[in-house]
Amino acid sequence: MKESLFQEFEEVSAKQWKQKIQFDLKGADYNEKLIYNSLDGIAIKPFYTAEDIGEPVHLESPIHWNICEKIYVISSEVANEKALNALKKGAESLWFELPTEEISIEELLEGIDLKSTPVYLKPEFLSEDFFNRLRKFLKGKKNQVYLQTDIIGKLARSGNWFFNLKEDHRILGEILSKSEDFSSVISINTDLYQNAGANIPQQLAYSLAHANEYLNHIDQSSALKNIKPQFLPQFVVASGPNYFFEIAKIRALRWLYSSLAKEYGFPEDGHIIAQPTKRNKTLYDYNVNLLRTTTESMSAVLGGANTVYNSPYDTIYHKNNDFGDRIARNQLLIMKHEAYLDKVSNAAEGTYYIESLTRQFADKALEIFKEIEMGGGFLKQLKAGIIQKKIKESAKKEQQRFDEGELILIGTNKFENLQDRMKEELELFPFLKKNKRKTLLEPILERRLSEKSEQERLEKESAEN
Repeated sequence: MKESLFQEFEEVSAKQWKQKIQFDLKGADYNEKLIYNSLDGIAIKPFYTAEDIGEPVHLESPIHWNICEKIYVISSEVANEKALNALKKGAESLWFELPTEEISIEELLEGIDLKSTPVYLKPEFLSEDFFNRLRKFLKGKKNQVYLQTDIIGKLARSGNWFFNLKEDHRILGEILSKSEDFSSVISINTDLYQNAGANIPQQLAYSLAHANEYLNHIDQSSALKNIKPQFLPQFVVASGPNYFFEIAKIRALRWLYSSLAKEYGFPEDGHIIAQPTKRNKTLYDYNVNLLRTTTESMSAVLGGANTVYNSPYDTIYHKNNDFGDRIARNQLLIMKHEAYLDKVSNAAEGTYYIESLTRQFADKALEIFKEIEMGGGFLKQLKAGIIQKKIKESAKKEQQRFDEGELILIGTNKFENLQDRMKEELELFPFLKKNKRKTLLEPILERRLSEKSEQERLEKESAEN
């Protein structure tokens, strides 16, 4: 019979721990001193036990995660060269951003082993012709090609459809009905909600409601019934700075989607692609962004993302450059090959704190999701401006904490290097771009927390010069 290592010690209950802590506080209020209330509506306790979690959330997390390289395609030939070089330097998957359909698919993917290398294609357009050319190229080839079609994400981000509601859905239907040669053709770009300032339960709820629009569309279409057994959505996630919260967020997303898909009779697996948030990245003391992206990427790995892309530390103000890309890739390579973060799958399972967070986030997100569905669904609430209003309210609270110094960004609103000068360094415009145009609805706008203070510093620099 096996004996417990600690059998000689009496078991201590959570109640006994709390009583001991209250005694040591010598009359101070336990809730006021030791409970932290986050913007996500979670009350963080000083300790957690098995009583906080019940049964662990068992998830089918990926056994391995892929290191991804993102490439903006201006020239098919140049992009292909960069992709092959990245694969030689340790990248395991490729993420191509396509600004135009006037690219050569054959040239772009030449020499890339599509069977062993996941390839994500993110078009900034919706084109039946491009899809058919890509489908013809992949016909009969074993591949891991993921086409990222997200007409709802386009509407949320820009305020307009690609064409209009009817035409976008018609093309979407064509893509879905001929998707057998792809690993996936639909993405749910949830990074928008995080980068715009939504809290974690909102991010999860909007992601679920966003996905539900696609599931319901497929379920209601007799022409698309046959794709159900192999339907696999991609969730593009932005990983934020709160290390344990972000681990729990990704776990909760996988759990929630699995529950939703099961209700429709779809496969319960989702494919998660994670990247660091833009919201906390700074222009001044920009090297600190290296540290931020490290913890954010670690959260993504431990949360169970299938693929992790790490953005370069200077991406908000520098054009794409080999040095930034190499350092970002090497951060992930160190995690995989030196920190051994690829040796264990679902490492967070059973940890009291993370399990508790996972359940709380999922429960709160489910409440918001049900409210959205009772209100007519995600699209209806988006068109009514309700989603935008909720995100702006959350973003305002977070911005206020930053402005008051309660939420800290090192080198920006605490421990600043006042000698730092950035005016001459800017190759890209690092602030929210505003372009007046007619839209069907109010777009959801991404904005970094430090933008206002950075603009003030840049103006001061100009005045001093």
